[in-house]
Amino acid sequence: MTGALVAFAPIWSLTGLGYLLSRFAVLGERADTVLTRFAFTVAMPAVLFSTLIDTPFSALLNPGLIAFACATAVTGLIGLAASWAVFRRGLAERTVSGMAACYINAANLGIPVVLTVLGDASFIVAVLLLQTLVMMPAMLALLETGRPRDGAGRWRTLLLLPVRNPIIAASVLGVLVGTTGLRPPEVVLRPIHTLGDAGVAVALLVLGMSLAAGGRQLGLPGDTGEPRRAERALVVTLKSVVQPAVAFGIGSLVDLPRPALLAAVLCSALPTAQNVFIAASRYGVDVRFVRDCVLLSTLVSMGMLSLIAAVLGS
Repeated sequence: MTGALVAFAPIWSLTGLGYLLSRFAVLGERADTVLTRFAFTVAMPAVLFSTLIDTPFSALLNPGLIAFACATAVTGLIGLAASWAVFRRGLAERTVSGMAACYINAANLGIPVVLTVLGDASFIVAVLLLQTLVMMPAMLALLETGRPRDGAGRWRTLLLLPVRNPIIAASVLGVLVGTTGLRPPEVVLRPIHTLGDAGVAVALLVLGMSLAAGGRQLGLPGDTGEPRRAERALVVTLKSVVQPAVAFGIGSLVDLPRPALLAAVLCSALPTAQNVFIAASRYGVDVRFVRDCVLLSTLVSMGMLSLIAAVLGS
C-alpha cells in the first residue's frame, strides 16, 4: 500500500500545482493551451524516445501480454460501442471514450507501481511498446479521420501521420534505435533526456490547469448533465474494474504462471493515461470528460491496485 501511495504522490501533487497555477493565473490566461501544445509536440515525444531507445522488439515476448492485450481490446471496444449505441457520440468522441476505458498510464505511474510490486519493469515496457506503436497511432488516425476533410486530403494526412505526428515519430524512432543499437552520441541524447524528465510533469500540470479552467469540480452542480455523468461512470468502471477482471479471466483460462498473471491484471488496473487527455486536448474533443475520467480512474485505481497486489501477490 505504501508503494502505491508513493507512486501516486507526484500525480496528485503536480496536478494540484497545475490547478493552483491556473486558479490564480500565475502563468497567464492561455498558459494551459500553450503547455498542452508543448506537451504534445515536444515533451511527451521526448519521454517516449528516452524510454524506448533501450527497448528492443524482443521485450514484447511476454506471456502475460496476451491477456493484457485481449482485455484492453475487449474493454476498449465495449467503451466505443456504448458511446455509439447508448450515448450517440460521433467518431472522435467514440474514439476518445474507448481509449479512456482501456489506455493505461504505463509510463509515469505504471513503471513505479510495477517496479514496487513486481521488482521488474520488463512487462510494463512491453505494454508501453504496445500502446505507443499500436494503440496511440490507431487513436490519432481515428481522430484525424473524424476531422472534416476532402477524401484525398484525409488519406494524405493518414499516410503522413507517422512522420507528421511527433508522438508516433518519436516512438518509431526510439524502437529503431533500441533494436539496432545505433545510439546517438551523448551530446544529442542529453537534451532529449532533459526534455523527457520534464514531459510527465508538464502533462500533469496541464491536467491540473484544465481542472481550474473548466470552472467546476467533479460531482458539483453545474455538471454537463445526468447522461454525461452516466457515460463517465461507465468509462471509469470499464477502466478500473472490467479491464482487470477480463485480464484475470483470460489469464486464468490460459493458465498463466502467477507472476505473469499478476503483471497482466495489475497493469490492466492502472488508471487512464494523461496521454489520452493530451490527445483529446490537442484535437479539441471531450477535454472535460477525459479529464474527469483520468482523475476518477486514478482515484479508484489506488484501491484496486492495492487489492490486486494483496490477492495475487500473496
